[in-house]
Amino acid sequence: MDVSLVDLSPVPRDGTAADAYANTITSAQQAERLGYSRFWVAEHHGRANALAGTTPEVLLGRLAGATDSIRLGSGAVLLNHYSPFKVAEVFGALDSLAPGRVDAGLGRANGSPASDQALGTERHVEDPDGDHREKIEAVLSHLYDEYPDGHPYADLSVPASGEGPAKPWVLGSSPSSAEIAGDLGLPYCFAAFIRPQFAEHSIETYRERFESSSLGGGVDEPRVMVALNAIAAETDEEAARRRAVAEATYKRMRRGEFGSRPTIEESIDELGGVPDPTPETLGEDEWPRAISGSPETISSLFDQLVARVGADELMVQNVTPDHETALDSHERIAEGVL
Repeated sequence: MDVSLVDLSPVPRDGTAADAYANTITSAQQAERLGYSRFWVAEHHGRANALAGTTPEVLLGRLAGATDSIRLGSGAVLLNHYSPFKVAEVFGALDSLAPGRVDAGLGRANGSPASDQALGTERHVEDPDGDHREKIEAVLSHLYDEYPDGHPYADLSVPASGEGPAKPWVLGSSPSSAEIAGDLGLPYCFAAFIRPQFAEHSIETYRERFESSSLGGGVDEPRVMVALNAIAAETDEEAARRRAVAEATYKRMRRGEFGSRPTIEESIDELGGVPDPTPETLGEDEWPRAISGSPETISSLFDQLVARVGADELMVQNVTPDHETALDSHERIAEGVL
């Protein structure tokens, strides 16, 4: 099973963005050693005191020089904030820094009204799905040099390594993103840690809508990756204690609180107790927002969720109290599934 990691560059308690980026580099290097397939970094705006991952294009350039073989990518670059040509230039440059191992994860998301205004982003688009589809096509037309003669952009070029442009993925957490990925014939990554309740329907929609395409980066058959919130420890019970941080953080987000991550003890106190361990066998309709377990339990849970939607790959996202816990969890997940 191909398993990958996505990193949000959380700022450590009493730390800085410099510490967050140093931790992300260490995580990528560990992921490469352990045999993970990909290492992606995220894009969030307006919360840099908690999440330093604001500019994946910058961080990926640093990771290109700190790793040798693991695939690197964005999870995701948010197209609604940028021009497609500029995004294509960025990924052309990244491919030239890490030839043949860059993924262009393409998504969209609005932040707070203030951050969107500061980014110059239009929050109310008449046809958001059509706009997103057009931007994805434009990025790939620039990356793969597919504008026909006579087109105003035909003579524009972007940096290239000679080993093929960055590989595109459409990222999303709803059936609308699945429709776009399927119609364009592109690989699709569903963020089950955001909207687990839509996972099966969205991936089914993607397969139903899929049409092979001559679009640059297109694939002949549907290709599905599912991103999960998962954390591991030596035992199921200890893993459940670690998962408390994700559960408490989610409750805070529901209340509109976006701050530093609680410790395990603070999380257990907020939740009123330690969460129950994730059962080794999930119910037929059960898709938890976060899962936890020993290496053996995580392996079983991954197998169940992969089989449920026929995924080709899994990507792990987690919310941990500190960097050391994250590294230990990644090592134990690798022990169970790689």
